[in-house]
Amino acid sequence: MKIGISLSGGGARGIAHIGVLKALEENGIYPDVISGASAGAIIGTFYASGMTPDQIFQLVRKSSLLRLFTVGIPNRGISKLTYLRSLLEKNIASDTFEGLPKPLIVSISNLNTGQTEEIDKGLLYDVIVASASIPLVFQPVEIGGQVFVDGGLLNNMPMNRLRKKADFIIGVNVMPDIQIDSGSFESTFAVATRSFQLSVIANTRPNFKYCDVLIEPEKVHPFHVFQLSKYREICEIGYEKTLSLIPEIKEKIEASKVQGHV
Repeated sequence: MKIGISLSGGGARGIAHIGVLKALEENGIYPDVISGASAGAIIGTFYASGMTPDQIFQLVRKSSLLRLFTVGIPNRGISKLTYLRSLLEKNIASDTFEGLPKPLIVSISNLNTGQTEEIDKGLLYDVIVASASIPLVFQPVEIGGQVFVDGGLLNNMPMNRLRKKADFIIGVNVMPDIQIDSGSFESTFAVATRSFQLSVIANTRPNFKYCDVLIEPEKVHPFHVFQLSKYREICEIGYEKTLSLIPEIKEKIEASKVQGHV
């Protein structure tokens, strides 16, 4: 039976995915197919490349994370993800999806067509950078004459192709639907950030029905989308939340096997 895992976007909160994967592996659960958007696409790519959760955590720890915001020419976005691309080039040998040890599916948002696209073939690095390019914050990425931005904008938990490749699906949502106090909207940036989050939350919910298990580490919510310095705390939240669900996950996996999905 093939286990698929879909890792949602969520900025720095996406570091929780590392803890989720670590808890799963410690309990003998190894996802065979990975899909992701934005931060989930980044973590998912390193995992699909063969890195262990501990290795991914060490990469996050040792990387100059603030360099992800290397300033580019601010004509269509404030920054460009130059450092992210260099991180991918340095740590992943192949610039193709086909070169990864595990199947990977990444969502990106096409500004030309207004549609989401799920990519699982072809060149890798540009797609990952595009999937993480938050509108108005990071410059969009041009691929094949089309312009792409953050995958989470239209498809924050990509499921279409994952459902065809996996028999059992674990969804990990690090953008929990939680109400926020009015005092949080004191700046234009805070309002814009929350508005983007609501769009992401709205397109994530419909895919919950495809999850055999849904992991939502709610405690990541207080962390800002760019609060990368809190990587230890965020990773631990994902780890602890997943540990609490291990009995349920194992029970559902066994039930799925009994039902003939082998």
